Amino acid sequence: MIRAALVSGVSRALGGAPGLLEEYRTPAGDPGLFGPGSAPWQVHADLPAMLVGGISSLMLQTLHPLAMAGVAQHSRYREDPFGRLQRTARFVAGTTFGSRALVDQLVGEVRQVHRFVRGVAADGRPYSADDPALLTWVHTTEVWSFLRSYQRYGPRPLLRVEKDRYLAQMREVAMMLGARDVPGSVAEVRAYLRDVQGELEATPDAFEAVRFLRTPVGEGAGDVLAHRIVSGAALDLLPPFARRALHLGRPTPIVKAQARTATATFAVLLRWAVGPSLVLATATERSLAG
Repeated sequence: MIRAALVSGVSRALGGAPGLLEEYRTPAGDPGLFGPGSAPWQVHADLPAMLVGGISSLMLQTLHPLAMAGVAQHSRYREDPFGRLQRTARFVAGTTFGSRALVDQLVGEVRQVHRFVRGVAADGRPYSADDPALLTWVHTTEVWSFLRSYQRYGPRPLLRVEKDRYLAQMREVAMMLGARDVPGSVAEVRAYLRDVQGELEATPDAFEAVRFLRTPVGEGAGDVLAHRIVSGAALDLLPPFARRALHLGRPTPIVKAQARTATATFAVLLRWAVGPSLVLATATERSLAG
């Protein structure tokens, strides 16, 4: 019953497998962008870390007023709470584990959508989703959140050289989307986050989005508990400047330890429930065939 409930909850959130498995079966011998044994394959195959990191990245991204304006004005996240998460999951899985043709297809789809995401923020500044600076912000906050979540809750944390390799390899996806000056190491990401803070602000839209992300959308007790664990862990991952800007305060060491223990336990249960990644297995078989 526990396994069924966990699998059902994840399926509702991600829309089943992130992309049809058939998309990952061919062509034989195609390793995609990274291939078996790469740092992106290791990090992105761990569902618990990706869930926590994904929610945390969405919270962090709200702090850029122009990026948040695009979400508020063009996204239906209130009416379709899982839609953006599902689309992001498919893009990340496809560009990580898919063939080079699938990578090109998904990048092309996103670039096409970005052409129509433009407008004027509340402060009067124009924005465009294909702005290289905004693309760099969204990418960097996303992969940094994935990496930090994996380091805390993944089964085998990466070594420092592996973390740098992960960020450097993932930079290729951002540049294909049109990003520029993308940080590609731990030191570069930390420097970027320091430098960009002057552009960040918690707008009313940001506060609303974070409140939404913290509100359970399921009705069952299990769904509510799982959401509280994941959203609490996502908040815990936020850098101190983001917590201050969003008026989240600092949890006591005891509360922090309890939350991290609960999340680590949830991660073990979720891995047991869903089993090994089918996308990873299918992509590995494709890459090594022929």
